[in-house]
Amino acid sequence: MSRIGKKPVALPAGVTAKIEGQAILVKGGKGTLSFSAPEDVSVTLSDNAIDVAPRNETKRARALWGMTRSMVNNLVIGVSSGFERKLEITGVGYKAVVSGKNLQLSLGYSHDVNFPIPEGISIAAPKPTEVSITGIDKRQVGQIAAEIRSLRPPEPYKGKGVKYAGEFIFRKEGKKK
Repeated sequence: MSRIGKKPVALPAGVTAKIEGQAILVKGGKGTLSFSAPEDVSVTLSDNAIDVAPRNETKRARALWGMTRSMVNNLVIGVSSGFERKLEITGVGYKAVVSGKNLQLSLGYSHDVNFPIPEGISIAAPKPTEVSITGIDKRQVGQIAAEIRSLRPPEPYKGKGVKYAGEFIFRKEGKKK
């Protein structure tokens, strides 16, 4: 039985939702997002809250119940306040600069890496060793952060590379004579 699915998703002030069949459309101050719920769950709108319930008691319906509620909650949070992911760059000469529609990264390669900034995402580099990714779609923000991290993942000996803010890198000891 899903415990998270039982909780209704409250709509804050300035956020409106519209449900047509299995499609959920949420509008807010930051933009508009939509999600198509699976057929195994029913989604209803009642007095500033969205309720999600399973249509039957199958294992699949119970599994999709909590997932659908989390997806709808992410839509509401995204259009009201948005999502942010921070990356830290560690290493001598490693830096990031936003130039136009590209994020230019110096990551120890023989060339600079140009990462194009997609629509709906804003990337800022407040310091040369910090990158901040913001947007209204949680999945897209996380995917862009993972792609930038994969350009030079942190290595375990010196810790050089791109890592998430707050991520712990397990350090290894070097060779001994």
